[in-house]
Amino acid sequence: MPLSLAISVLLFLQWPLRDGVGAWSTQANDLAQALFALYVAVALRHAGARKAHLIARPDLAPLQAAAAWRRIGAPPCVLPWALTILVASGPQVWRSVLTLESFPESLNPGYFAIKIALFLMALMLGLQALLDLASALRRASD
Repeated sequence: MPLSLAISVLLFLQWPLRDGVGAWSTQANDLAQALFALYVAVALRHAGARKAHLIARPDLAPLQAAAAWRRIGAPPCVLPWALTILVASGPQVWRSVLTLESFPESLNPGYFAIKIALFLMALMLGLQALLDLASALRRASD
């Protein structure tokens, strides 16, 4: 909630800052972008942990094998995706952090935070998928 409120305030302030003050609107926009990236990274994992995301319904599966896969849920899809993102983005995120990369349009510092949020999102979703998979396999063996 605090992140979404801060994002809303910063996005709202862009116009008064640009039209009234004549300065700081790009800084407000850049900070809002960085906060939004962090918000999405955390919110996706949080929704998955609370089972608040869209999921396949195992009771609608016509075949027994399909029903078994649907009971396992998203981890077989999320894990390869998360691993791919972590491996592919790792070096780029590391370089961005080392150089404290700035936003390309405004040259304001902080663009590296968006890349950290990408890595954090993939890491958290991957870990959550591992926990969900372990839980589903434990339930299946009981």
